[in-house]
This record gives sequence, structure tokens and C-alpha cells, in this order.
Amino acid sequence: MSILSRRHALAGLAGAGFVGSLALWARPVLAQASGGPFELPPLPYAFDKNAPHIDTQTMGLHHDKHHASYVEKLNAAVSGHGELADKPLPEILANLGSVPENIRTAVRNNGGGHANHSMFWQVMGGSGGAPSGELAEAVDRDLGGVEQMKSDFNKAGGGVFGSGWVFVTVTQDGTLALTTRPNQDTPLMDGHQVLFGNDVWEHAYYLNYQNRRPAYLEAWWNVVNWDAIAQRYADAKAGTLTL
Repeated sequence: MSILSRRHALAGLAGAGFVGSLALWARPVLAQASGGPFELPPLPYAFDKNAPHIDTQTMGLHHDKHHASYVEKLNAAVSGHGELADKPLPEILANLGSVPENIRTAVRNNGGGHANHSMFWQVMGGSGGAPSGELAEAVDRDLGGVEQMKSDFNKAGGGVFGSGWVFVTVTQDGTLALTTRPNQDTPLMDGHQVLFGNDVWEHAYYLNYQNRRPAYLEAWWNVVNWDAIAQRYADAKAGTLTL
């Protein structure tokens, strides 16, 4: 489960911050203290787990710098707003209109970034391949099969103007759909659950792929963890999926 807040999940152990050597980057990362209600979740594998498709340095920077920054800025935004600190992140994002106007943009951008990345780490660290069982049946039924899904997903991700995300969403009855969002927006903001998604901000791929986003999108399927996604699918149907 993604770390939502100290009140809604177990806090992780404080670990080392960003480190400069590839040798240290190969180590698994523990959750880092954030100084607020929201916490940076631990990376569930070593930084080099997704290499060579996603390089070790990119993983280190992405988790320890980019994601950590979203958490830090989200905590700063909600500081002094105890009613927000008491709520789980999906509830906050689904009701942005009730967030005080003077912090709404910061909560949208950084809360969305926290939610998106918390999901992102969960669905990687695998060896690619294809889904099986009930999830495979849903992909065949709703998205035209695995190869068609990958093609449509890559095309949609490649077509995002500027920065953003491409997602597969899931309803509680197990129906899947493909969608994109700009910046750090998430389908959670529209009351929809995320099965999995890919980050198409340049910081997710530029060290290896430079401006070749389509090559990154194609390579990303090699690190997808279908077992983790199948568990998210089961959680969605059970009504227990969070981020």
C-alpha cells in the first residue's frame, strides 16, 4: 500500500538521502522522513532493478529528488491546515474544490505528483511479459488484447504535449480504460481509480533516451510488474485500492 499519511499507513524508517555514486544507488531505498503528514514511500527494489531499460541514475534522481520534492512541497502547502492532514490523499485529490484556494494549485500539483509516483514505483521492478488470469481477460475485453493495449498506450503517451502521464484506469466492476493527464494530474481527481500508468515527464527518461520518448515508452514494458498490477486489479474490485 502506498504511504498516504502518518495517520493512514505505517511510517517507514528514515534512510539515507540522495547519494552520488552508482554503487550506493544500487542499494534499496528506505522511506525518508518528510517533516509533515505525508511521507516519501520506500522504493520497493534497488535503483538498478530496472536497468538497462531505466538506468540506475535516473531511478535515484527520480525517487530521491523529484518525488521527494513533491512530498516536501505538499507538506508545506498543508501546513497549518489540519483538516487536510487528517484526510487520505485520494480523498483530497477527489475534492480539490474544497481545498482552500490559496493552496489549491500547490496541493493539486504536488499531491498529484505524490500519488502518481507512489503508484509508479509499485508497478515496476518486474520482468515484463503479459498479464494472466482475470486481468488478462479484462485487457482482452476492454483494451483489445495485450499488443493492442501496448500500442494504444504508447501512442497516447507519445502524444502527451509537454509533460504528463498515460494511465489505464479501473472501475470497481473491473472495467479498464486508457487515458492521459497533463502535468501531475491524476484520474483520482475525477474520482477514477488508477490500475497502472507511465510517467512521460522528461525527468523519467532523458538521461538514457533524450528526446526519444517513444523508445522509452516501448522499453518500459520490459520492467512492468504484472503480478503487482494484478494485485491492484483485485484490490480495485474489492474496493481497497488507494493510490
